[in-house]
Amino acid sequence: MSANADQNVRPDYDDLLKQIADYVLHYAIDSDDAWNTARHCLMDTLGCGLLALRYPECTKHLGPLVPGTVVPQGARVPGTSFELDPVKAAWDIGCIVRWLDYNDTWLAAEWGHPSDNLGGILAVADHLSRRRVANGQSPLTMKTVLEAMIKAHEIQGILALENSFNRVGLDHVVLVKVASTAVTAWLMGASREQLLSALSHAWVDGQSLRTYRHAPNAGSRKSWAAGDATSRAVRLADIAMRGEMGIPGVLTAPQWGFYDVLFSKTNRDQALKPEDQRQFSLPQPFGSYVMENILFKISFPAEFHAQTAAEAAVILHPQVKDRLADIDRIELTTHESAIRIISKQGRLANAADRDHCLQYMAAVPLIFGELTADHYEDGFHEAHPEIDRIRDLMVVTEDERYSREYLEPDKRSIANAIQVFFRDGSSTERVAVEYPIGHRRRREESIPLLEEKFRSNLATRFPGQTCRRIESLCGDHPSLEQTPVPAFMDLFVI
Repeated sequence: MSANADQNVRPDYDDLLKQIADYVLHYAIDSDDAWNTARHCLMDTLGCGLLALRYPECTKHLGPLVPGTVVPQGARVPGTSFELDPVKAAWDIGCIVRWLDYNDTWLAAEWGHPSDNLGGILAVADHLSRRRVANGQSPLTMKTVLEAMIKAHEIQGILALENSFNRVGLDHVVLVKVASTAVTAWLMGASREQLLSALSHAWVDGQSLRTYRHAPNAGSRKSWAAGDATSRAVRLADIAMRGEMGIPGVLTAPQWGFYDVLFSKTNRDQALKPEDQRQFSLPQPFGSYVMENILFKISFPAEFHAQTAAEAAVILHPQVKDRLADIDRIELTTHESAIRIISKQGRLANAADRDHCLQYMAAVPLIFGELTADHYEDGFHEAHPEIDRIRDLMVVTEDERYSREYLEPDKRSIANAIQVFFRDGSSTERVAVEYPIGHRRRREESIPLLEEKFRSNLATRFPGQTCRRIESLCGDHPSLEQTPVPAFMDLFVI
């Protein structure tokens, strides 16, 4: 036998996969804060999806691949009349939820939007429930949906705390795929072995590059990438439920595993040096921490690192709106992550480019006193050349304290400050906003505004009577938990 031959001893499943599987199968959620926040998250996420249906660039992606197809006992897509297989329904729900960059956010070493997982969760829960009812069984209830949301949030968010996928060029939707795979397999009734298999396929699967989120290639794929990820998760969970074997060493296998191939500093011609090898860090066990601390986007459909910049700009608007031609420079002080992700100079090619530009998201509210999804559209941008002129006057610098407190667990601030200087030597006050209105530290202030946001988004799609029925149900936590999933989804059918 050759001394260099691989020893074909099949390993046990990687520890992380076992931790995720055991959490999903056995953890009992006892946090009232998590349950209540999940209800608000459900409302906000669906509202964001309904608002996105106003935009043809989003709706062109929706519906069956074969026009006119209606799937018996299929999953519904809120705000539409579509009844689709759960894989395509997950894609569609995930797409509308993420399209306007208005749903919840998690910021750590990696960032992302855990409510993206609702695409897979709702699609599977609706389809399974309708099939169960057809077979004389009881449907799933919305309490199960809320539980799946809490657990998906937790998996995605805890994995993001100290593991930066963006630094190795991978998009954060890998975590949507992993989290959605875990909870949709659980909804399907997976055994531990089936759940482990599903998770292993989520990690071994092809992962998205971040190319479409960054200049000069930023584009609209970032608006449907999470729908694609949660949809793929449903497919992988289904494959595992059919008895497909897993890949137990998917993360740790030397040379061929996720860590060596995608998460380490690789050298194709040499073995990895110890300092170049990287594995995931899990700083705390899975529980309900992420849902309890999730960040809501209340005021602005904008990339979250710019939320406080937009808020500061709105505050300064009355002081600058009549002096725009007299501005000499604008000092925008921010944190390292914002500079790395969304600070841009030069021409912005499309709406997706604009809603990921820190300077654009500050310039618009400085000029107009507000920032809405319509402000990113080509027509608006072309009609207002002063936006780019104001952008060109911005000087962006990092405040090391802002960068440090962005990562501190007891703070997790997302700070920005703006000061405007005029040609005559005068200036505005320096307005600093360290915690956006959707932050947990401002939760009491934000919930009434979140509910108003939901109410407004409902009204873009449904008549008043339907809006009131949905609002009433979502505002009554015990009734919502007991509602069968199909009955809930019925309310959102056009």
